[in-house]
Amino acid sequence: MNRQNKDFLLRNNKLVENNDKLSVKSKKRLQKSKAENTLRAYEADWNDYYDWCTHHKLKILPSEPETIVNYINDLADHAKANTVSRRLSAISENHKSAGFINNNPCRTGLVRNALDAIKREYGTLQRGKAPILADDLRNISLHFDCNDIAGIRDKALLLLGFMGAFRRSELVGIDLEDLNFTPDGVVVFLAHSKGDQEGQGEQVAIPYSCSNPDICAVRALNSWIQEAHLIAGPLFRPLNKHKQIRNSRLTNQSVAIIVKKYAKLAGLNPNYFAGHSLRRGFATSAAQYDIDERSIMQQTRHKSEKMVRRYIEQGNLFKDNPLNKMF
Repeated sequence: MNRQNKDFLLRNNKLVENNDKLSVKSKKRLQKSKAENTLRAYEADWNDYYDWCTHHKLKILPSEPETIVNYINDLADHAKANTVSRRLSAISENHKSAGFINNNPCRTGLVRNALDAIKREYGTLQRGKAPILADDLRNISLHFDCNDIAGIRDKALLLLGFMGAFRRSELVGIDLEDLNFTPDGVVVFLAHSKGDQEGQGEQVAIPYSCSNPDICAVRALNSWIQEAHLIAGPLFRPLNKHKQIRNSRLTNQSVAIIVKKYAKLAGLNPNYFAGHSLRRGFATSAAQYDIDERSIMQQTRHKSEKMVRRYIEQGNLFKDNPLNKMF
């Protein structure tokens, strides 16, 4: 069954397409109101709901509140509460795109109460992947083969990912043109990121590491650019089996694979780590070093204190533990 038959209107909004008062340019721009990654996630969530309704022979658009309540309760049997909440957001957004704004079934008290009950029963804690901490990074740095082009690339990738608290998509999306080297370090310009929904762009400063050159992201980055003879285009690129550099860019999954590889070399369990371990590791390590919340948020580009405080709490689990004073 194709996308159109599943009534996913967030990508192809019929209300917009059939509006003769809108110009072609306006229609195209309105279809970009949400980031592509968000659209893909919402589309997968909506398709799951669509298939469930089809199986039960229930009306889909607009849905009855009872239908949504029954769906999320079935979903809660095998999915986390946060997944249920995200699916509900996708259903709600698609109803809004269909014109059901004031009478959106997802906003009824029945649906909200059902979601609250699921959260209360199953909890909302997201475990996520383990952070690569500053001490882990120093250990990992011993395993970079700087006589090998892959090792040079991986060193630049992991150090930059940690120091800049980059998301995987941000890291692989960096181009040579986004880098501005200065006497103090390098400034990375992010044209698009998850936290910058309006596309204003953000700058991330990475200073030279004077105390430990082996984990200096700026030096590692310079080495990779020079050894790879990069002039323009994607910063981090895949290699073929002959260790030749391709013109394409690394994928999000490639970052996770590289993180797992070096975690294993450093004696860590690779199953606990992934691409997000770098970003999470910076925030958690910064908290352990008593870096203030505002400074952490400046580097991670978080717009809300909620997630940053979770990292700070994790970083201080042992540091502020009352048992340390008792024994």
